Amino acid sequence: MEILKKTRLKIGKAILSKKAARSKREILYSDFGKVKSIGIVWDASKRVEFASLSRFHQRMQEMKIDVKILGYFPGKNLPDQYTAIRYLTCIRKDEINSFYHPYSSEAKSFISKHFDILIDINFDKHFPLRYVTSLSNARFKVGLYESETKDSPFDMMMEIENPVDIDGYLEQVIRYLKMIKDQTRKTVD
Repeated sequence: MEILKKTRLKIGKAILSKKAARSKREILYSDFGKVKSIGIVWDASKRVEFASLSRFHQRMQEMKIDVKILGYFPGKNLPDQYTAIRYLTCIRKDEINSFYHPYSSEAKSFISKHFDILIDINFDKHFPLRYVTSLSNARFKVGLYESETKDSPFDMMMEIENPVDIDGYLEQVIRYLKMIKDQTRKTVD
Protein backbone atom coordinates (compact mmCIF):
# COMPACT_ATOMS: atom_id res chain seq x y z
CA MET A 1 0.00 0.00 0.00
CA GLU A 2 2.87 2.37 0.82
CA ILE A 3 4.42 1.74 -2.62
CA LEU A 4 1.14 2.69 -4.30
CA LYS A 5 0.95 5.90 -2.26
CA LYS A 6 4.54 6.83 -3.19
CA THR A 7 3.86 6.11 -6.87
CA ARG A 8 0.71 8.24 -6.89
CA LEU A 9 2.58 11.07 -5.15
CA LYS A 10 5.42 10.85 -7.67
CA ILE A 11 2.92 11.05 -10.54
CA GLY A 12 1.18 13.95 -8.79
CA LYS A 13 4.49 15.83 -8.52
CA ALA A 14 5.25 15.22 -12.20
CA ILE A 15 1.83 16.54 -13.23
CA LEU A 16 2.30 19.58 -10.99
CA SER A 17 5.72 20.28 -12.54
CA LYS A 18 4.18 20.30 -16.00
CA LYS A 19 1.31 22.55 -14.92
CA ALA A 20 3.66 24.94 -13.13
CA ALA A 21 5.94 25.11 -16.18
CA ARG A 22 2.97 26.09 -18.37
CA SER A 23 1.56 28.68 -15.99
CA LYS A 24 2.58 32.31 -16.29
CA ARG A 25 2.31 34.91 -13.60
CA GLU A 26 3.71 38.35 -13.12
CA ILE A 27 5.87 38.85 -10.04
CA LEU A 28 5.03 42.29 -8.72
CA TYR A 29 5.97 43.74 -5.36
CA SER A 30 6.99 47.27 -4.47
CA ASP A 31 6.06 48.31 -0.96
CA PHE A 32 4.17 46.75 1.93
CA GLY A 33 2.14 49.96 2.23
CA LYS A 34 0.50 49.12 -1.12
CA VAL A 35 -0.56 45.60 -0.12
CA LYS A 36 -4.33 45.08 -0.19
CA SER A 37 -4.59 41.29 0.01
CA ILE A 38 -2.69 38.38 1.53
CA GLY A 39 -3.35 34.71 0.93
CA ILE A 40 -2.06 32.13 3.39
CA VAL A 41 -1.74 28.39 2.87
CA TRP A 42 -1.59 26.55 6.17
CA ASP A 43 -1.41 23.06 7.65
CA ALA A 44 -4.77 23.09 9.46
CA SER A 45 -3.95 19.91 11.37
CA LYS A 46 -1.98 22.16 13.74
CA ARG A 47 -4.94 23.55 15.66
CA VAL A 48 -2.80 25.38 18.23
CA GLU A 49 -1.57 27.69 15.44
CA PHE A 50 -5.07 28.91 14.68
CA ALA A 51 -4.95 31.50 17.48
CA SER A 52 -1.79 32.98 15.93
CA LEU A 53 -3.43 33.16 12.52
CA SER A 54 -6.50 34.84 14.03
CA ARG A 55 -4.28 37.48 15.66
CA PHE A 56 -2.43 38.00 12.38
CA HIS A 57 -5.73 38.34 10.52
CA GLN A 58 -6.92 40.93 13.05
CA ARG A 59 -3.66 42.89 12.79
CA MET A 60 -3.87 42.96 8.98
CA GLN A 61 -7.56 43.96 9.09
CA GLU A 62 -6.55 46.97 11.18
CA MET A 63 -4.13 47.87 8.36
CA LYS A 64 -6.99 47.46 5.82
CA ILE A 65 -5.42 44.32 4.31
CA ASP A 66 -7.76 41.49 3.37
CA VAL A 67 -6.49 38.06 4.49
CA LYS A 68 -7.76 34.72 3.20
CA ILE A 69 -6.48 31.43 4.60
CA LEU A 70 -6.66 28.09 2.84
CA GLY A 71 -5.88 25.22 5.14
CA TYR A 72 -5.35 21.54 4.52
CA PHE A 73 -7.05 19.31 7.08
CA PRO A 74 -6.24 15.60 6.63
CA GLY A 75 -9.47 14.44 8.28
CA LYS A 76 -13.01 14.23 6.94
CA ASN A 77 -14.72 16.51 9.46
CA LEU A 78 -13.39 19.95 10.30
CA PRO A 79 -12.94 20.94 13.94
CA ASP A 80 -15.69 23.25 15.20
CA GLN A 81 -13.23 26.13 15.63
CA TYR A 82 -12.69 26.21 11.81
CA THR A 83 -16.32 26.42 10.78
CA ALA A 84 -18.25 29.61 10.09
CA ILE A 85 -15.11 31.74 9.76
CA ARG A 86 -15.31 33.84 6.61
CA TYR A 87 -11.56 34.24 6.08
CA LEU A 88 -10.76 30.51 6.45
CA THR A 89 -11.56 27.62 4.14
CA CYS A 90 -10.09 24.16 4.35
CA ILE A 91 -9.34 21.41 1.90
CA ARG A 92 -10.21 18.09 3.48
CA LYS A 93 -8.76 14.70 2.67
CA ASP A 94 -11.80 13.76 0.59
CA GLU A 95 -11.30 16.89 -1.59
CA ILE A 96 -8.02 15.73 -3.12
CA ASN A 97 -7.75 13.37 -6.06
CA SER A 98 -5.72 10.17 -6.25
CA PHE A 99 -2.60 12.20 -7.18
CA TYR A 100 -3.04 14.47 -4.11
CA HIS A 101 -4.24 17.47 -6.13
CA PRO A 102 -7.04 19.47 -4.47
CA TYR A 103 -10.12 19.79 -6.67
CA SER A 104 -12.56 21.74 -4.48
CA SER A 105 -14.05 25.00 -5.74
CA GLU A 106 -12.42 26.77 -2.77
CA ALA A 107 -8.96 25.55 -3.79
CA LYS A 108 -9.52 26.54 -7.43
CA SER A 109 -10.77 29.98 -6.39
CA PHE A 110 -7.80 30.49 -4.07
CA ILE A 111 -5.33 29.49 -6.81
CA SER A 112 -6.88 31.88 -9.34
CA LYS A 113 -6.99 34.91 -7.02
CA HIS A 114 -4.31 37.55 -7.58
CA PHE A 115 -3.24 38.08 -3.97
CA ASP A 116 -0.61 40.77 -3.52
CA ILE A 117 1.28 38.33 -1.27
CA LEU A 118 0.99 34.61 -0.62
CA ILE A 119 2.51 33.36 2.64
CA ASP A 120 3.18 29.64 2.79
CA ILE A 121 2.82 28.13 6.28
CA ASN A 122 3.22 24.55 5.10
CA PHE A 123 6.22 23.66 7.23
CA ASP A 124 5.62 19.90 6.93
CA LYS A 125 5.40 20.18 3.13
CA HIS A 126 1.96 18.64 2.60
CA PHE A 127 1.66 18.13 -1.14
CA PRO A 128 -1.92 19.45 -1.58
CA LEU A 129 -0.76 22.79 -0.13
CA ARG A 130 2.39 22.74 -2.26
CA TYR A 131 0.13 22.27 -5.27
CA VAL A 132 -1.88 25.38 -4.34
CA THR A 133 1.24 27.47 -3.67
CA SER A 134 2.92 26.38 -6.90
CA LEU A 135 -0.05 27.22 -9.11
CA SER A 136 -1.23 30.32 -7.24
CA ASN A 137 -1.56 33.52 -9.24
CA ALA A 138 -0.34 35.54 -6.26
CA ARG A 139 1.92 38.41 -7.27
CA PHE A 140 4.60 37.59 -4.65
CA LYS A 141 5.12 34.30 -2.81
CA VAL A 142 6.94 33.86 0.50
CA GLY A 143 7.91 30.59 2.16
CA LEU A 144 10.54 28.77 4.18
CA TYR A 145 14.00 28.40 2.71
CA GLU A 146 14.52 25.31 0.57
CA SER A 147 17.99 24.12 -0.36
CA GLU A 148 16.67 22.86 -3.70
CA THR A 149 15.54 26.09 -5.36
CA LYS A 150 15.04 24.72 -8.89
CA ASP A 151 11.36 23.90 -8.38
CA SER A 152 10.71 26.37 -5.58
CA PRO A 153 7.52 28.39 -6.05
CA PHE A 154 8.79 31.18 -3.78
CA ASP A 155 9.94 34.66 -4.72
CA MET A 156 11.33 35.23 -1.23
CA MET A 157 12.45 32.53 1.20
CA MET A 158 12.89 32.86 4.95
CA GLU A 159 15.56 30.83 6.71
CA ILE A 160 14.32 30.13 10.22
CA GLU A 161 15.55 27.47 12.62
CA ASN A 162 13.35 24.55 13.65
CA PRO A 163 11.00 24.33 15.34
CA VAL A 164 9.41 27.24 13.49
CA ASP A 165 7.25 29.46 15.67
CA ILE A 166 4.34 30.72 13.56
CA ASP A 167 4.14 34.09 15.35
CA GLY A 168 7.85 34.70 14.84
CA TYR A 169 7.67 33.52 11.24
CA LEU A 170 4.81 35.87 10.36
CA GLU A 171 6.53 38.73 12.16
CA GLN A 172 9.75 38.14 10.21
CA VAL A 173 7.90 37.87 6.89
CA ILE A 174 6.19 41.24 7.44
CA ARG A 175 9.40 42.80 8.72
CA TYR A 176 11.36 41.81 5.60
CA LEU A 177 8.51 42.73 3.25
CA LYS A 178 8.48 46.21 4.80
CA MET A 179 12.21 46.51 4.04
CA ILE A 180 11.67 45.97 0.32
CA LYS A 181 11.06 49.32 -1.32
CA ASP A 182 12.19 48.87 -4.93
CA GLN A 183 9.76 47.92 -7.65
CA THR A 184 10.08 44.20 -8.29
CA ARG A 185 8.43 43.15 -11.53
CA LYS A 186 9.17 40.02 -13.49
CA THR A 187 7.18 37.57 -15.57
CA VAL A 188 7.71 33.94 -14.64
CA ASP A 189 7.29 31.32 -17.33
